[in-house]
Amino acid sequence: MGSPDPRGGSGAVSTQTTEKVLPYDEVVARFDPVLGLEVHVELGTVTKMFCGCPTEFGAAPNTQVCPVCLGLPGALPAVNAVAVESAIRIGLALNCSIAEWCRFARKNYFYPDMPKNFQTSQYDEPIAYDGYLDVEVETDEGMTTFRVEIERAHMEEDTGKTSHQGGATGRIHGADYSLVDYNRAGIPLIEIVTKPVAGTGKYAPEVARAYVTALREVLRGLGVSDVKMEQGSLRCDANVSLRPSPESPLGTRTETKNVNSLRSVERAVRYEMTRQAAILADGGRIVQETRHWHEDTGITTSGREKSDAEDYRYFPEPDLVPIAPSREWVEQLRATLPENPAVRQARLKAAWGITDFEMASVVNAGALDLVEQTVAAGADQGAARKWWTGELARIANERGAEVADLPITPADVARVEALIGEGALNDKLARQVIEGVLAGEGRPDDVVASRALAVVSDDGPLLAAIDDALAAQPDVADKIRGGKAAAAGAIVGAVMKATRGQADAGRVRALLLERLGVTEE
Repeated sequence: MGSPDPRGGSGAVSTQTTEKVLPYDEVVARFDPVLGLEVHVELGTVTKMFCGCPTEFGAAPNTQVCPVCLGLPGALPAVNAVAVESAIRIGLALNCSIAEWCRFARKNYFYPDMPKNFQTSQYDEPIAYDGYLDVEVETDEGMTTFRVEIERAHMEEDTGKTSHQGGATGRIHGADYSLVDYNRAGIPLIEIVTKPVAGTGKYAPEVARAYVTALREVLRGLGVSDVKMEQGSLRCDANVSLRPSPESPLGTRTETKNVNSLRSVERAVRYEMTRQAAILADGGRIVQETRHWHEDTGITTSGREKSDAEDYRYFPEPDLVPIAPSREWVEQLRATLPENPAVRQARLKAAWGITDFEMASVVNAGALDLVEQTVAAGADQGAARKWWTGELARIANERGAEVADLPITPADVARVEALIGEGALNDKLARQVIEGVLAGEGRPDDVVASRALAVVSDDGPLLAAIDDALAAQPDVADKIRGGKAAAAGAIVGAVMKATRGQADAGRVRALLLERLGVTEE
């Protein structure tokens, strides 16, 4: 974690000043972008990194604290073994080397969100280093693989959360007072830092997004974090610099802090490229600084000039012993790694016979496990994808939740699809069944029974409804007999309304034409 901004919670000033930007095509024609991505991952451990306090999200402020995470005199930390195990598994999954010996360090700064006035982190001795993650991006030449080299993955603790009360911006400027919640202070973090990512050209924003997406899938597969970006479980700091050509020295970078969605990662990188290019094109210079992303306006604003490592006065943490993972333990953890997400996606894409775009839609919706489990429960893969990336993804978005957190199981979705296949439901009724399951009314068959949602399959009631509709619209019957079969839609619609959508529209149309003695060519 970089040092906090002394001006407040996120550090941005209270007003947003729109800076000059260069058209993107001109940017990539004149400059070579270089990325550096730092991703902070909150581990899903039950307790904090150096004490026994719980880590549950959303608890009342300052109820999950103790003398250790509050930095009270005489309190001594103890390392969370599960966090160390998770760090090693993350390193292995990212093709890193695992240190045979490493230790923690104190990163010193004074700020209210860290009551100890230092952060326990790792400095020059990370637990994992020299790895890589391959990502695929759609380019003019088709799907292209970009290798993102990883410099390090190290362990540290999260800080508390400062909120500024009063004023219109939520920033310290204009606020009446500030509050600090220390519940988050001490939660285990893994910071994953890439080496400079060059050679991406005009695809730099897409590569940044693809990397964070792929990294999120790796972490999700490992089960070490819930990777909920909207809750801060996964946060990305995007470093961007420009240089005249690939042969030129690296340019001065800016660091856009705490970007919390995949879409925003791409947009923030693209904006910074256009902003920096405009400055350089006018003969100006880039200031090495942190910047803050504004989702509403799509711009970044200046935070503070970026500190260097020496400003934090790192020194070895005297209260913690070094960590020396045995090679046997490392290999035991390697054996627990799940199938590589890229390999898994390629396997399922081939098995399902779908395109890269269709697979990307499933992955981006966070629904790969759900779709696979729904198929395993008996549903067709096309139907499984339709429900999870369509109706259910829409509902999750409206609720501000992950689709995996909805109170409906893959078996439920497979059963709904089976009822459609049996002719007991149509799509409209199926959506009502899903609505009922999500409302806690039981399993799909329970909802069908309690809401009386089964399709009307008896021709008798359908013919009666058709006769009523024809009696109400006699002119439509004449049009149909006269050869205008498209007019049948009005009668079919009336029957569907009369049966509350529980009729099979195709069967209604067939019965209608038969009733009128009309044969479709």
